[in-house]
Amino acid sequence: MASLMEELIDCLEHEVKEFEQLLTISQKKTPIIVNNKIAELEKITDEEQIIVSRITGLETKRETVTKDIAEVINKDVEELQLTTLIELMSNQPVERKRLSDVHDKLSSTVKQLRQVNENNAELIKHALEMVNFDLSIVTSMRQAPETANYSRGAMNTGSMLGGSSGGFDAKQ
Repeated sequence: MASLMEELIDCLEHEVKEFEQLLTISQKKTPIIVNNKIAELEKITDEEQIIVSRITGLETKRETVTKDIAEVINKDVEELQLTTLIELMSNQPVERKRLSDVHDKLSSTVKQLRQVNENNAELIKHALEMVNFDLSIVTSMRQAPETANYSRGAMNTGSMLGGSSGGFDAKQ
């Protein structure tokens, strides 16, 4: 059981490091989104994917170790949480403290990451709204009606706001 707990704590410590890296990269992403630097955003997204891939591997390992621990202590793996394990380790104060510390650090880092990601998502949403607004202005300018400029003979001499109507010019 002690080696399983050690393996779990090591795995969680590695997860914390990966999540901290992900947090740092996500924080770098904010000014890039604001400044609309698409190429840099692409690079950062690629870096994030690499880290997420490593985190996924660590999560799989953590789930396996947790399942093994649940079997040893005869608990349902679905109900076994880190807080439960921390409580069960009352007779092992050193491991209990390490597990508690890594749990707190992981929770804090994930919470910060969630906040930064929500902020970045909101910035991207606003950027998309501005692009859609600009597109609708350009589209409406091209589809503007003819102006009512009449000559003495009551002939319409105006043109469309967006330029020529694109029709056939018989005068040529």
